[in-house]
Amino acid sequence: MTKPKVGLLGLTLEFYERNGPEFRRGRDRFVREGLIPALGGAAEAVFDGACFTREQVERAVAGFEAGGCDAVCVVLLSYSQSLISAPALQRTHLPIVVWNTQELHAVDESYGQTELMNNHGVHGTHDLCNVLTRAGVKFRYVTSHVDDDGATDELADFFAAAATAARLRRAKLGLLGYPFPGMGDFGLDTTHLATTLGCAWEALTVADYVARCEAADAGEIGRLVGEYREQYDLADGVTDDDLAAAARAEAALRGMVADRGLSALSYQFLSFGDDPRVETLPFVAMSRLLAEGVGFGGEGDLISAAGSALLNWLHPPASFSEIFTVDFAGNAVLLSHMGEANVAMHRKDARCRLVRRERPLVPIRGSQLALAVAFEPGEATLMALTLGAAGRWKIIHSPTRFKAFGPLEALAVPHTKMRPPGDVRDFLTAYALAGGPHHLAVCAGDASWRLRMLARILDADCVEV
Repeated sequence: MTKPKVGLLGLTLEFYERNGPEFRRGRDRFVREGLIPALGGAAEAVFDGACFTREQVERAVAGFEAGGCDAVCVVLLSYSQSLISAPALQRTHLPIVVWNTQELHAVDESYGQTELMNNHGVHGTHDLCNVLTRAGVKFRYVTSHVDDDGATDELADFFAAAATAARLRRAKLGLLGYPFPGMGDFGLDTTHLATTLGCAWEALTVADYVARCEAADAGEIGRLVGEYREQYDLADGVTDDDLAAAARAEAALRGMVADRGLSALSYQFLSFGDDPRVETLPFVAMSRLLAEGVGFGGEGDLISAAGSALLNWLHPPASFSEIFTVDFAGNAVLLSHMGEANVAMHRKDARCRLVRRERPLVPIRGSQLALAVAFEPGEATLMALTLGAAGRWKIIHSPTRFKAFGPLEALAVPHTKMRPPGDVRDFLTAYALAGGPHHLAVCAGDASWRLRMLARILDADCVEV
């Protein structure tokens, strides 16, 4: 994960510049020696000096856009009239946050004219934010001093959300096979996907997958098999041939992801059974690619592929999953899927088991391996990206917890018990009434605040259950 890149737009007053440029140089120094170091853990800040004319602001914002910034952070280094900056901020596609901060921490008996001159940006933020609100421009507003505990925490969350939205606009999704017939909750107009979230997609073929498996380099296969043996506990019955087949599948899927520049993908397991040359399905490969940040959605679901990718960018690590069974007695649900889960999220007190399914899901020439991932217990977030009425995007999310459960010897699939907030009955009812789809994503930790910020940036509805 790379840091978000943020354009820092420092504003001051042309009147002060005419009276003496030393004032602006002092404000620039405050930015470089105070604000940029404070932001260092949250973002890579781009700053070329304070702006005090409309033309300077136009050039700065255009430079932020051309330079690939994820957001604009506006700081009033003194009072600055709103109409030198509002037009450029109204036109930019970059998310905007106004950071109301200053150099001085306390106003006491020592406060004088110098302190007043160097610390009077707050009323400039009021001017600017009033005009942005009147113009219908969305923005965040954060008040903090660099010496505050957690001074930049909210900014960091905003920058992460902005960077996620930017990556989503650049994302390319791959669809291997065809969507599972009859599954309507991930039905999709891909033109709508491209014109709203910005995601492009490419069709992938089983024939290409088979050809890549057959052409896999022997040295690469040997390396992958060695990793399987070193990193996982091999269940009884797993053979050398099984491991080699899983490695060929991984080499093929990795090649498709790399050659197509994919951020996420979905495959439909039935489509593998349509080609008698298929040796095995890439369950192990996908669990390992999830651990490296590649998004995934099951059964040809491009929406959940994008959703698991964005949650991982926003608050890693994250995984694709489904709610399979209700544990009424334990006030929980069982998360599972056929063979795909982020293996990096496996519980830390035991190595993940590499298991063999007794019966493959579809006709294949070989056997089927999977990683029996059970997530590390602790605080977590459930999130589903879906479409609502009138084609509006919706983010449904809930704070939750992974329980210490599994892996069970009897299950040759990923599985984790998750306890939602409150009564499981109320949670499942609220999720269904919100339009929650059957494919979803989960991450470790509490991503709720970042998800709310992301929804606002994407102009998506946001529902917490």
